[in-house]
Amino acid sequence: MSEQVLFVEKQKLKIDNFDLPRGVNSDQIQIKSTCSLMSTGTENIIYNGLYDLGTHWDNYAQFPFKPGYSLIGKVVSVGEDVRKFKIGDTVAARVNHSSDHIIEEKECVKVPESIDPYDAVWFGLAKIAFVGATVAKYKFGQKVIIIGAGPIGQMSILWAKAAGVRTVIVIDPEESRLDIAKMGGADICFSGSLVDVKEEILGHTNNDGADIIIDTTGNAAVFQSALELCKKFGKVVILGDTGSPTSQNLSSAVIQKGLNIIGAHDCHIQTDEPYEIFFSMLKDHRLKVSHLNSHKFALSKGQDAYDLVNKDRGKTMGVLFHYN
Repeated sequence: MSEQVLFVEKQKLKIDNFDLPRGVNSDQIQIKSTCSLMSTGTENIIYNGLYDLGTHWDNYAQFPFKPGYSLIGKVVSVGEDVRKFKIGDTVAARVNHSSDHIIEEKECVKVPESIDPYDAVWFGLAKIAFVGATVAKYKFGQKVIIIGAGPIGQMSILWAKAAGVRTVIVIDPEESRLDIAKMGGADICFSGSLVDVKEEILGHTNNDGADIIIDTTGNAAVFQSALELCKKFGKVVILGDTGSPTSQNLSSAVIQKGLNIIGAHDCHIQTDEPYEIFFSMLKDHRLKVSHLNSHKFALSKGQDAYDLVNKDRGKTMGVLFHYN
């Protein structure tokens, strides 16, 4: 019997037991899960119903809902037409938190055996942050402000430093998250609201503002403050996906500074290249993510995992499920 996390309705979940179909089709593989990573932002927006009616969230989050989209597992069976994988391979797949999966070959990416599965499982969030870094078009010597030091913010720090950004400034109300940000290469960190630390931040940019702002929070109230921190003709990248987009209001800074506002979303890159780059950099020790893993739960303790994140999300970072 297989098991998975299932959001039955708003703020109600269960560990659902189900029978996996017997056998695989010619183009499919069967995976026995090793671990999966909770997207603490996306999954808990859905779990708590924190989105407006009529938004894409409203269309996406149909109950019962199967949360999760970053999973690592071992191939235990392959169809006769499968060529990329063999039994025993470690693979990454954008699938839900479940002990077992049968999926098409094209839905998987091979993970080098030298990489720890609990590092590899960051591939999904790494890709999302990669999209933000891609549209930011970082240049050597730039100053970048990353708002929010949650999982996406932490991955954004890693990509910015890998791309040669001179100064990465990170803002988050949780000191513990800023400690982790420093481990990932953040140069300057501020704890508090954007309004409270605005003048200090500008002091580190010669009062011009940053070349690029990456807003990872998904908090609509952050948007206007982010505009104020960007330099003339700079970029504001909206990477955090708010459930209340109509609350993200422009200010006069957009016209006065000639700002470029760019939306970045997971779906904007449809190839495996971000995953392959991520795994290559992990393998070569050019990226390190092990410091991001804060909590591990057996899938049977799924309720405890979501309770923790909803009670004290600021004290968590990488919340993982492990499978026997």
